[in-house]
Amino acid sequence: MNRYDVAVSLKDSGKCNCAQAVLIAYKDLLNLSEEDLLKLGSGFGVGMGCLEATCGALIGANMILGLLNDGNKKLMFKSKELLNDFKNMSHDTICKNLKAIVDGKPVCECNMCVKNACLALDKLI
Repeated sequence: MNRYDVAVSLKDSGKCNCAQAVLIAYKDLLNLSEEDLLKLGSGFGVGMGCLEATCGALIGANMILGLLNDGNKKLMFKSKELLNDFKNMSHDTICKNLKAIVDGKPVCECNMCVKNACLALDKLI
């Protein structure tokens, strides 16, 4: 099973929000426990709990970049690339815009946002 399948499965299980699902899918690369990753991502689901902010899956992926790059200043270029790749795949980065109903369906469903965040992240690690 690849990382995005793991992340989507975690999101579907109800155990995790979108940020937590992405974080835990990469836990083998991070020096944090699953419990700590759950805590770290807990406030970022549903666009920081209000739909008004950045997609939690994208935030989770960006946190992983930071953890893997030790806060290196060059990280901002990878963050920008991550954001652009996610936006190209998902059509937006703001939760409420991603959940907006167009032609009877969301612009990008949560599971697809989780998958897209993992796919964009995989290009950079």
